[in-house]
Amino acid sequence: MEVLRGKKGYICDMDGVIYHGDRLLPGVLPFLGWLTEEGKSFLFLTNSSERTPLELRQKLLRMGLDVGEGHFYTSALATAKFLASQSPGCSAYIIGGPGLYNAMYGYGIATNDVNPDYVVVGETRSYNYDSILRAVHHVRNGSRLIGTNSDLTGPAEGGIIPACRALMAPIELATGKSAYYIGKPNPLMMRTGLRMLGVHSDEAAMIGDRMDTDIIAGIESGLDTALVLSGVTSREEIGRFPYRPKYVLKDVGEIAG
Repeated sequence: MEVLRGKKGYICDMDGVIYHGDRLLPGVLPFLGWLTEEGKSFLFLTNSSERTPLELRQKLLRMGLDVGEGHFYTSALATAKFLASQSPGCSAYIIGGPGLYNAMYGYGIATNDVNPDYVVVGETRSYNYDSILRAVHHVRNGSRLIGTNSDLTGPAEGGIIPACRALMAPIELATGKSAYYIGKPNPLMMRTGLRMLGVHSDEAAMIGDRMDTDIIAGIESGLDTALVLSGVTSREEIGRFPYRPKYVLKDVGEIAG
């Protein structure tokens, strides 16, 4: 644990690590207090694309935590940055929440329901059959298919809910096309996170609750990894994977001691 506590920077997932829905998880208050007192760099890096950094900051404020917008990086921002670098001035048909639309506008990507260059899918509560039909039509006509992240499910107060890859499945099946997913475990997002922290990979740790995104993303990016059992993964499930986290913790409070 002293090695983990000695890191200069920490990349933390949010759902299942910091909160479930609108409920703050145990250990978060002492962990954030410890990060501040020790002068650590930290970044909340989330595969969820629904909310903007401002909305995430306000969500934590309602839970009693004051964290600046600069400490948040979402798969929506990573997706918009990727598309802008690949095809400046492109357009997209978007299935997603306000965070995804906001990120696209911020990178100069216009929405287009006629002949978009891309179809981009993220989490949204307004997912419907008509949007699936439009997406399938565009992909069949040549639009490239992008997913903000490859999570099948996510944690919520009421239990496990479908996430981006589950929402993407009907479009992939109907078109025969596979989406390219930008969020964790894609190293694109991790490299940006390390640059934002201003640390090298061996000076940072990845903290998450998912073996198939958080932990593998950390391993493949050269970070030490800590799995917290406050989210979707139980201790018994760890053995199903061909890789292991370096640390297994009840919650993030264990890092603060």
